Amino acid sequence: MKNNLLKYYIAAFYFCSTFVMFADPGVDDEAGGLEDVDPVPINDYVWVLATLGMLLVFLKFRAMYKQGISSQE
Repeated sequence: MKNNLLKYYIAAFYFCSTFVMFADPGVDDEAGGLEDVDPVPINDYVWVLATLGMLLVFLKFRAMYKQGISSQE
């Protein structure tokens, strides 16, 4: 239980810190507002999410396969 909780804390810290680290606040101008800044691309970490998704699908199907094999015995 303690190990699983640690994994959730690490995952939550990672996801929360990446949102903060890649924020683009803009630049103050003399009028007191924020200047228009080029938008930040959101597709920098799509490959990471796709890889994690494929890994989770693989693990889920492997668990289902093992469960099916053990239930047939």
